[in-house]
Amino acid sequence: MENLFVNLEASLNRFLTATLPGSLPNLAMALASVVVILLFVLTNVVWLVYMERKVAAYMQDRLGPNRVGPRGLLQTVADVLKLLGKEDIVPVAADKWVFKIAAVTVLIPTIMLFAVIPFGNNLISIDLNIGVFYFVAISSTATISFLMAGWASNNKYSLLGGMRVVAQMIAYEIPLVFSLLGVVMLAGSLKMSDIVAAQKDVWFIVLQPVAFLIYFIAGTAELNRGPFDLPEAEQELIAGPFTEYSGFRYAMFFLAEYGNMVAISALAVTLFLGGPSGPWLPSWMWFVIKVYVMIFLFMWLKWTLPRIRLDHMMQFNWKFLLPLSLANILLTGIAIKLF
Repeated sequence: MENLFVNLEASLNRFLTATLPGSLPNLAMALASVVVILLFVLTNVVWLVYMERKVAAYMQDRLGPNRVGPRGLLQTVADVLKLLGKEDIVPVAADKWVFKIAAVTVLIPTIMLFAVIPFGNNLISIDLNIGVFYFVAISSTATISFLMAGWASNNKYSLLGGMRVVAQMIAYEIPLVFSLLGVVMLAGSLKMSDIVAAQKDVWFIVLQPVAFLIYFIAGTAELNRGPFDLPEAEQELIAGPFTEYSGFRYAMFFLAEYGNMVAISALAVTLFLGGPSGPWLPSWMWFVIKVYVMIFLFMWLKWTLPRIRLDHMMQFNWKFLLPLSLANILLTGIAIKLF
């Protein structure tokens, strides 16, 4: 399967080089990569919504979707059709241009994140020498869309929800980035392929268990998932910055949430779980298996722990996670120097 992907890419590249002048082949390959990534994200989201409902049902001792299609498999498709058919409502007092643009821009960083993720051997769009830095930089721009959505809605609940999202994501992004530094120090590179290669003998989760735990907790908060889903706590802020959105625009935020969960899981697999490496099976299949294990852990956490208070959540970050991440960097540097 991997050789098939590589041969297809090489054939497509030769065809584009022969038929298109100048830099157009590179542009065409970039567009093809975007289309493939978009299809990958959309396919995963359709399945993950169904998967989360089943995981939630298992945790709560109930059945979950079981009526629409075999074992309820078409329930997500029915929900997508329902959202597409709903009326697109824009509040009269909203800042209409910003309101509409926010629902589109929220998905752009999600798509861009997958450009540097190695899905398998030789299956990476752009193997940047600063791949980890690129991922962190692009993911941090997602806060802008949430703030735009909250502000443009001209709704105090939406505005407060947007401000909560920004405060939470910026706060937890710091220990998340620091947790990655230990891996970068061990690999000696920010390049994704170099980090995967450095885990040939032992995965970095073995050498950096504290960093992985910090990453997992901070990643959960970055995704605004339970128990850190305070920005859209139904009892207080309805649906957070998306309160005034409906139909397809609401679906865009929904799509971005699950797309970001796949991206965060993919980065964890690349940096801590050996990337796409594994015996017997094709590398891309190992990558998918590991990503879904991470996603299951995110879902398990959400449907097991109760939502915590906002002040407790921020104190946990500044008083525990941040000092712990700094201590991990210090100890990693000492270990590298001594051994």
